[in-house]
Amino acid sequence: MGEKDLEIEETSTARGEEQRGDEAKTEVRKVKKKKKSFKGVKVEKRGVCHVSRVPPRMDHVKLRQVLSQFGEIQRIYLVPEAAAAQMNRKRAGGFRGQAFSEGWIEFTKKNVAKRVANILNGQQMGGRKRSSFYYDIWNVKYLSKIKWDDVTDEIAQRHAVREQKLALELSAAKRERDFYLTQVDKSRALSSIEERMKKKQKVQQESGVISDFPSEEFAPKVIRQFSQKKPVADEAGKIKPKLSKDVLAGVFGGQ
Repeated sequence: MGEKDLEIEETSTARGEEQRGDEAKTEVRKVKKKKKSFKGVKVEKRGVCHVSRVPPRMDHVKLRQVLSQFGEIQRIYLVPEAAAAQMNRKRAGGFRGQAFSEGWIEFTKKNVAKRVANILNGQQMGGRKRSSFYYDIWNVKYLSKIKWDDVTDEIAQRHAVREQKLALELSAAKRERDFYLTQVDKSRALSSIEERMKKKQKVQQESGVISDFPSEEFAPKVIRQFSQKKPVADEAGKIKPKLSKDVLAGVFGGQ
């Protein structure tokens, strides 16, 4: 092989590498464009649905699997069940895992969200008969003119109200506890004073010394008497309005 042939092979390999590099760059650009188009979906085009009841054993993964067949889902948020309700369910022998009370689903398109609400609302969830939520009913509603930011604001407001209620309940419980402890301390102090006085009286009685403190048995009982007022109803029943004799004489005398 001559020098010209080597130069031709080197140029061909260089061109092939350049073409491969260009193809890789175009593929990366396509992926980036897809990501940008997914992230850059306008908020006005998205639709939000509200699920008022989430059956047990259903989480965001299963909900996404069920609803993704209707269209692309952007985000899902499920509200965890209250701690008191969870404790009651566990005590009753029900589902011991994490349950959810309600949730919101954001679809990339409004028409998909509306279609999902119209088709599924009031219908049986279905699926496999062995599934725990086979006989449950869908409670889905499309939220018009409501965006995901409004949902997050409402959730944050609920959390703030809940924290305020908890703070008030804790402060009230603390006040009750402090009052109870002060009363307990007072009762202990009074009981200790009474015990000391009884011991002192007993020692004085055994030694024959007259005690300055009267014992409870011989202590005079104080009886307070309060003046009672007579009820007004009795006096009102006794007093009856009477007409004077002059008035009766004028009435019957004129006849």
